[in-house]
Amino acid sequence: MFEQTFKNIDDVLWKEAGCTTELDYTEQTSWLLFLKYLDDLEANRALEADLRGQAYVHIIDAAHRWSRWAAPKGADGKIDHNRALTGPDLIDYVNRELFPYLHGFKGRATSPDTIEYKIGEIFGEIRNKFTSGYSLRDALDLMDGLSFRSQDQKHELSDLYETRIRNMGNAGRNGGEYYTPRPLIRAMIRVTKPRIGQKIYDGAAGSCGFLCEAHDYLLPQAKTTSDREILQARTFYAKEKKSLAYVIGTMNMILHGIDAPNIVHTNTLSEPVLDIQEKDRFDVILANPPFGGKERPEIQQNFPIKTGETAYLFLQHFIKSLRAGGAAAVVIKNTFLSNTDNASVTLRRELLESCNLHTVLDMPGGTFQGAGVKTVVLFFEKGEPTRSIWYYRLDPGRTMGKTSALNDADMADFVEKQASFEDGPNSWSMEAGAIDPATSDLTVRNPNAPETGALRGPQEILDEIGALDAESSEILARVRELL
Repeated sequence: MFEQTFKNIDDVLWKEAGCTTELDYTEQTSWLLFLKYLDDLEANRALEADLRGQAYVHIIDAAHRWSRWAAPKGADGKIDHNRALTGPDLIDYVNRELFPYLHGFKGRATSPDTIEYKIGEIFGEIRNKFTSGYSLRDALDLMDGLSFRSQDQKHELSDLYETRIRNMGNAGRNGGEYYTPRPLIRAMIRVTKPRIGQKIYDGAAGSCGFLCEAHDYLLPQAKTTSDREILQARTFYAKEKKSLAYVIGTMNMILHGIDAPNIVHTNTLSEPVLDIQEKDRFDVILANPPFGGKERPEIQQNFPIKTGETAYLFLQHFIKSLRAGGAAAVVIKNTFLSNTDNASVTLRRELLESCNLHTVLDMPGGTFQGAGVKTVVLFFEKGEPTRSIWYYRLDPGRTMGKTSALNDADMADFVEKQASFEDGPNSWSMEAGAIDPATSDLTVRNPNAPETGALRGPQEILDEIGALDAESSEILARVRELL
């Protein structure tokens, strides 16, 4: 039901001149979806309060509730199109009344860690790109047909929303900076093993895929009301620079059940890492910082190791932000392991000396669709130097791409072997003492790979070509004789 509805809404958006990319489609579907989800959430909470004999105070006032402007119903339970706004009246209401009202929550909220404040932030960043009130009416009618009251419905919704985020992430360079394959995220979480009570952080949050997956991982462990309160308010933390990614990430977490996500809309790298104090640190860090970005000189001044490579600045930030004994899993370009420039060498040395880099996961090309780079995942723990590094080279046995994306089965052998650092055809260990102290080179070199024959010399290749040419000439001469 959900999937077909999303496709039908896409058909409506296709007719809108202001919506031309997957990013536009996701943005516009998101705010409609969010308001419908919020309406169902409030209906559930009102029912629960009634069963307890308590009064429920709605977040959205009666005049701006979904049932008033988006889907007024008649006695038969169907949308009353005599009362439902449409055409220019609907666009005027949304732009001049609804969005300003929702944005106003930011000023009216009692504190930033409330769902009211998050609503205000979302509708201060997002814009209505519908220009036809008739198209918007069609989209509203379709969205109203969805229900998000059961756990199965919420699960289906989150899966489809993740699919939409993936499509947005692969739509262009800007989107591609904030989508990470969910099977990889789940494997990173299973290796770091977060627990309830730990603070989990992503300083390059994008669509908050790491935090949403971490929430799903921890939720079955939340056995008590106290556990659930800890998950809601004191577990997940994030920062995100880009407006659309921040909005999508905030909504994604709310749709996953976190009412007031601790996400800050800021440039993480603007904070001097030497100013990070113990109270600012986290127990678990999960992140995929942007590939190949370039930061201005004034931003680089916030870091002891100066470099224009955004990912290297983020890695410094993560090392400093990790609490002693904490665990991190960070995606980075594989060239980090071998680059010979001063920043790369110094940063590798810093990582090896201040953290136990216990695992390096080498991902195949095509893992990140459209990114055009190979990546590795660094798994490290803060507080003691590296003693031994366990490498795993992932080989899914096929070319990765849009029609053969990474899946959970691809990651199963890695997760199983990593638990005991088991050696195999694709896995091996390297002692820290074997690392060249001058370069701290960590290049992935599999000693267990089958030996390949020595490369032939140019003269040997030319001789073989000549022999093959002579053989071909002889065969052609015989064919001519037969003719």
